[in-house]
Amino acid sequence: MFKNVFHKEKNNPRRQSEVPPFSVVEKIKLEPCTAIDDFAVDRILGTGSFGRVVFAKHKATKTNCAIKILSKALVIKTKQVLHIKAEKDILKAVNFPFVVNLLGTFQDKDCVYLVMEYIVGGEFFTHLRMSGRLKESAAKIYAAEVLLVFEYLHSRDIIYRDLKPENLLLDRDGHIKVTDFGFAKQIEHRTYTLCGTPDYLAPEVILNKGHGKPVDWWALGVLIYEMLAGYPPFYDDDPMGTYQKILHSKPEFPSHFTRSSRDLIKKLLQPDLTKRFGNLKGAARDIKMHPWFNGIDWTQLVNKTISAPIKPQVAGPDDTSQFDNYDDIPPMEHTDNLSEEEQSLFKGF
Repeated sequence: MFKNVFHKEKNNPRRQSEVPPFSVVEKIKLEPCTAIDDFAVDRILGTGSFGRVVFAKHKATKTNCAIKILSKALVIKTKQVLHIKAEKDILKAVNFPFVVNLLGTFQDKDCVYLVMEYIVGGEFFTHLRMSGRLKESAAKIYAAEVLLVFEYLHSRDIIYRDLKPENLLLDRDGHIKVTDFGFAKQIEHRTYTLCGTPDYLAPEVILNKGHGKPVDWWALGVLIYEMLAGYPPFYDDDPMGTYQKILHSKPEFPSHFTRSSRDLIKKLLQPDLTKRFGNLKGAARDIKMHPWFNGIDWTQLVNKTISAPIKPQVAGPDDTSQFDNYDDIPPMEHTDNLSEEEQSLFKGF
């Protein structure tokens, strides 16, 4: 079922990829995986605009899974069909140590289902809020893991566009797993869709100038700041206030920020795309070579031979204690009978 594969990026001068060699685990094959009845559904792990994520066990293989259940009617109503299809296609195509694995997809007349590996350590957001803020040594490890994810995705011309602590999970050893690829997109040049979380949006997204891979490096700068400070650099009670700060203000640094952390954050939160780190000739290598990351062995990190800073307290692979309780959430209701044309939008899912 499992097989270690030594993976190295193919040479492609256009992409300038320097992702270190990494060992990946082949994705588990769940058979059958054609209906929700193939799983024993346990509890809700999270909720969202279009549905919810549930913890379940695949009956035939006894594999623990997190199943993302999305209402077709709500997906159509909010015009997210293309995003959902892109999420499925991208997750099927990628395999990286710090990205959650997609194990299968299926649909019925009401919903689409994305079956993913279950990540037992819960949301990074929860651990960050419990800590208040992270020590610089811890923030450095997690920033480096996210950096490697972006370097890997960008080498495949994929932009992520939705970085935030809520979209980072921790495995049982405390390493990052990036999840929720609903806004990810494969591009060659620029795209113009306004999407993402207000605190993490780059100026070019807000201004609708067209955007590409540099938006992920801006978001990395926001994440580093939030891990070190306990709050994002452009926070405001009102999203419009946040946008104004992103466009017209520079981040203010608490006194405990080191000189090298301030310098890297400034280079990532650079409105001028011709000067933003990650978008220069050296691409991600410029960020990896910054003094703030001194001491990081990138090959050891990508192969998880470096210990993670946070160790989730879990009893075993079935433990769901690291996720919030949603016992009071009512069952999903399906009152919309979709037309044949609407059902055809999900063909191939």
